[in-house]
Amino acid sequence: MVHDSTDNPDDARAHKSRRGTAPDAPPREIQQETAPPDLDPASASGDDEDDARLPDILEESGAVAEGPLATGHEAIERAVRLAPTSAGVYRMLNASSDVLYVGKAKNVKKRLSSYARQSAPLPARILRMIAATATVEIVSTSTETEALLLEANLIKQLRPRFNVQLRDDKSFPYILITGDHWAPQILKHRGAQSRPGRYFGPFASAGAVNRTITALQRAFLIRSCTDSFFESRTRPCLLYQIRRCAGPCTREIDFPGYTTLVREATDFLSGKSHAVKRELAGEMEKAASELEFERAALYRDRLAALSAIQSQQGINPRTVEEADVFAIHQEGGFSCVEVFFFRTGQNWGNRAYFPRAEKTFTPEEVLGSFLAQFYDDKPPPKNILLSHEIEESELLADALSIKAGHKVEVAAPKRGEKKELVTHALTNAREALGRKLADTATQGRLLDAMAATLNLPHPPKRIEVYDNSHIQGTNAVGAMIVAGPDGFVKNQYRKFNIKSEGLTPGDDYAMMREVLERRFKRLINPPEEGAAKAKDDDFPQWPDLVIIDGGRGQLNAVREIFANLGLTQVSLMSVAKGPDRDAGRETLFMPEREAIKLEPRDPVLYFIQRLRDEAHRFVIGSHRKLRKKDIRDAGLQEIPGIGPSRKRALLHHFGTLKEIERASIADLGKVPGVSAESARRIFEYFHPQPG
Repeated sequence: MVHDSTDNPDDARAHKSRRGTAPDAPPREIQQETAPPDLDPASASGDDEDDARLPDILEESGAVAEGPLATGHEAIERAVRLAPTSAGVYRMLNASSDVLYVGKAKNVKKRLSSYARQSAPLPARILRMIAATATVEIVSTSTETEALLLEANLIKQLRPRFNVQLRDDKSFPYILITGDHWAPQILKHRGAQSRPGRYFGPFASAGAVNRTITALQRAFLIRSCTDSFFESRTRPCLLYQIRRCAGPCTREIDFPGYTTLVREATDFLSGKSHAVKRELAGEMEKAASELEFERAALYRDRLAALSAIQSQQGINPRTVEEADVFAIHQEGGFSCVEVFFFRTGQNWGNRAYFPRAEKTFTPEEVLGSFLAQFYDDKPPPKNILLSHEIEESELLADALSIKAGHKVEVAAPKRGEKKELVTHALTNAREALGRKLADTATQGRLLDAMAATLNLPHPPKRIEVYDNSHIQGTNAVGAMIVAGPDGFVKNQYRKFNIKSEGLTPGDDYAMMREVLERRFKRLINPPEEGAAKAKDDDFPQWPDLVIIDGGRGQLNAVREIFANLGLTQVSLMSVAKGPDRDAGRETLFMPEREAIKLEPRDPVLYFIQRLRDEAHRFVIGSHRKLRKKDIRDAGLQEIPGIGPSRKRALLHHFGTLKEIERASIADLGKVPGVSAESARRIFEYFHPQPG
């Protein structure tokens, strides 16, 4: 979807707090809670489908405590007496005030009456829900359309046990060509579209946006630098030298010429790709006929970049201008919904979702509930194409039309190109679910093997790995990564800025003590009601296994911390690097056991190495971000031997601190007044080797 933005968007809808939670059963029967506010969640990059994990299979018994069926019928009958005959949304709650189910109806009284009839033949899932119901809450709405939108919003907020739940609900990235500068910038954008300019999207993933922006830079030479960087330039940057920018910052191109490039890029993203390519091809032929072969080669390279964009997009429809295509496949008790985004006649990517739903739900039921939640916070396109007919397609179309401000059609095509698009999406859904099931099975075998090798009581469902990073005690940061049956769970990653005062620089034991105490004290003593909730209630918050990077000394230090906290049911292990830090020669240490040495080709050892390396990658990245912030705040004053004169010379030569940071030792040595030793010192200041 392409649209302009010139003012601030409407204020975001306030979220209601969830009534009650259903915590896991942690060690010592302590009620668990989520990560504390002072632990920042990771913003790890990666493929969206890889980050998504399969939900737990919801068995037909045991997930919700079943009370007598008559008690549930009685609770619903009480609600029926006071229920309105108009449209509305109802919530069924159990005795602990946990929301079991959110539903909507054109006539709430009539719908609840269908649950209250004891002789009515209902599925086992509905009977279990009724048996667990203690109270019913009702919200009246003006229309059934309003009820549909409210129902979707409440399901996303409250995550009821008996509803289909949309999981992995990430925002989509857009491409923005800014409109608040004489030389517009092209960049990736997420969130509120408040900055003036043209927005193109949504794209399925950040990777798709990054690849497209890189190709657009080659094709249209539009700048990607920030306005502050742009204004500080006195000479063209590297992107100009490699022909990915026209150099408007130093007037290598005039205003009319740059405006033409921006117009061509906007036309291409708006679906006028054939016209743009014809225009470039004409300019190339004209330059060649005038024997200006260098200029002709430039147009040739730009045409090649445009062709690369379209080849990466794969299938591009001929007759579908703007549509989202949804296809669902079910297998092994799981559902996969594959979504393709088509805008301006171009394929802007696809993403797989694995919604949480009981296996008794039909594909039509899962898809219908999924769609309403999917568009709760996203603008719908003009066409929504489905692999299955859903029961309330007309009602959904009306609701989305009101939300979007234009007509939205929801249909399951039977023939033609639209049917081909749906079939293609269905194939992708089948393959995505197959890959996820295979990956989960492989991960499950590794966890089983780990439990057998380490003599764990059971295969771990949650593994936490801890590491810390610093340079001589400065910018100290600790990190925790999490893995489970579906691999790395990146939305559970946490980083810990070390806050303790008086720590001896480089005291790894004290840093680890602070990290673990902050982590587990929050689990032992959860915050009061109203604090932030877990992002994914399906995933356990208490670890089965904690892994520390280090040897026997680190293990004993952590054992002491756990003993002080009273933690006895969490398995503990440390991983010491081999001689010369060789991978494959690690030694594993566990309490009250001899050191464990596994064969270099042992899959369990390889799995443990992956866990440790991921923790190291994450903590190093967190440390570098913290250090870069300090460097930008401090400027060049902290570098020994760099006084005001050399600082002025460096800034005059490179323009900004960021360019000085990027420079090589050879480039730094070219600055007047900077010796080879000073250049080395400056380079090492910006590129240290963290411990």
